Amino acid sequence: MKTENSKGSILVVDDEKEMCDLLVDMLTSVGYDVEGVNSSTDALELFRHGDFDLVISDLRMRDIDGMELLKIIKDERPDVPVIIITAFGSIDGAIEAMKAGAYYFVTKPFKLREMEALVAKTFEQRMLVKENLRLRKEVQEHHNRRRIIGRSKAIREVYRLVDLVSDSSSNVLILGDSGTGKELVAREVHFGGRRSHGPFIPLNCSAIPEGLLESELFGHTRGAFTGAHQARKGLFVEASGGSLFLDEIGDMGLALQAKLLRVLQDGVVRPIGSSKTISVDTRIIAATHRDLKALVKKGAFREDLYYRLSVIPIRLPSLAERVDDIPMLADHFLQKYAQRTGRPTKRLTAKALDALQKRPWEGNVRELENIIERLVVLTPSEVIDVGDLPWMSVEETPECMWPTGSELLPLKEIERRYIEHVLSESGGNKEKASRILGINRRTLYRIKDRWKNAKES
Repeated sequence: MKTENSKGSILVVDDEKEMCDLLVDMLTSVGYDVEGVNSSTDALELFRHGDFDLVISDLRMRDIDGMELLKIIKDERPDVPVIIITAFGSIDGAIEAMKAGAYYFVTKPFKLREMEALVAKTFEQRMLVKENLRLRKEVQEHHNRRRIIGRSKAIREVYRLVDLVSDSSSNVLILGDSGTGKELVAREVHFGGRRSHGPFIPLNCSAIPEGLLESELFGHTRGAFTGAHQARKGLFVEASGGSLFLDEIGDMGLALQAKLLRVLQDGVVRPIGSSKTISVDTRIIAATHRDLKALVKKGAFREDLYYRLSVIPIRLPSLAERVDDIPMLADHFLQKYAQRTGRPTKRLTAKALDALQKRPWEGNVRELENIIERLVVLTPSEVIDVGDLPWMSVEETPECMWPTGSELLPLKEIERRYIEHVLSESGGNKEKASRILGINRRTLYRIKDRWKNAKES
């Protein structure tokens, strides 16, 4: 729908073809992308499959009249302004249209220059509203977001680096296992510096197929490929003036890496299907749980891109490296989920807390958070004891898993038996088992791989 450098996209609907064509020609000549139709039914079909910034509609039409079309549009897309035009102007009609959500009510005949000025004013007002909503949302997110929690030596080093890099525009590479809080740190870097007024846009590179990822990042023109029914800016353009967080950058393919490197070198992007480039001022904050240096040696990651991204590396410690932070983290999550679920704030006994600190947290802080959420929901009392912990609960585990006397087992063996029990009860469904265990599926695969490697060695 929208082309590069377009002022915006407009849908014009008027069953009087001459008037419709006149508006389309005039608005196109001053830089808008305009679609004109002579049927409100066709207009509704276009509206539902397009991305219009403004609708200009005649009031009286043969199939669906303009007032009904206005109500449908405002019901489905209340953010899209609608200008109603009619040859049968009346105060009552104007009042009814305004009450239904019309931005303006114009009586025919009107001067084309007046309509041009009204459209420009509508777009200006819409941009101000959208920008205000975006800023309010981001400020609210900034105040509400989880801050980095902990006082251990390892996490204090992360604080120090975040404070140092926040005010610069240098690219940052955040390294750490899954669940260590890479996006949280990326947000701290963005919102703690001078780019905090600009957008923060996160993108998980492993969650989008390679063919679509290029379009997500760089944008495309209308008709650039099958299914490209409308133009798309791309996240580099949308994040200009702010930060683009590329999570799991290590999963990006080599072909796309080369295009990303070009953007970092030249500061311009070229949408798919376009011959023109667009200048961007976007800071890259990348993250990965993979060893990028090892990938470089294997030829799976470009060395030049690695050095462009890792101008300032920040390594996040695993939870095992910051065991002293577990009491503070657990308390934070207890309060968070008590508030979210409307339950009283629970507390952990000394034994339960000790068990949390001794447990090998493969899923790191995310896994700890999942366990605490489960405890808040499932523990009937306000005091959480060691027996309430899911991997320690006798009620949830067959008696054969709990030998006594001289046969007492290490915690890792108890963990292994419980996980195997949950897998068995889940019929081998790893996704279901992961939900019950409070860990993500990737963590479950890593635990099983660890068992396999231990047996082989």
